Amino acid sequence: MPDTFKFDLVSPQRLVMSADVEQVVVPGSEGDFTMLAHHAPVLTGLRPGVLEIASDGGKQSRYFIRGGFAEVGPTGLTVLAETAIDLFELQADTLLGAIKDAEEDVADAKEDAVRDRAKTKLDHLRQVQATLNL
Repeated sequence: MPDTFKFDLVSPQRLVMSADVEQVVVPGSEGDFTMLAHHAPVLTGLRPGVLEIASDGGKQSRYFIRGGFAEVGPTGLTVLAETAIDLFELQADTLLGAIKDAEEDVADAKEDAVRDRAKTKLDHLRQVQATLNL
């Protein structure tokens, strides 16, 4: 049985997950990396992508994350993400509705800054859609 380590996934709204896990694949800003027990310390930014978690007993979890950073330290891994969406719970119609709303927000934006934020959100939603092949 592989060694486990402490893993915390935190979004601005809540603590999404806190568990002892065997492995986490993190979409770092410089590329994906796999975190195992006893990993060297790392601090990295995150790019939009899928965070894959393997828990004790073979349980798999997948979250789409956007923005934030990951810190590997002596006590384990902490991921602070701007957005963390559980891909198991995500419904296709919910995602398609959010994409439609984001497209409308882009079209309706009167200010460049508002339009840029809406485009970024739309891009991230489309990345989730592509990840899920919807």
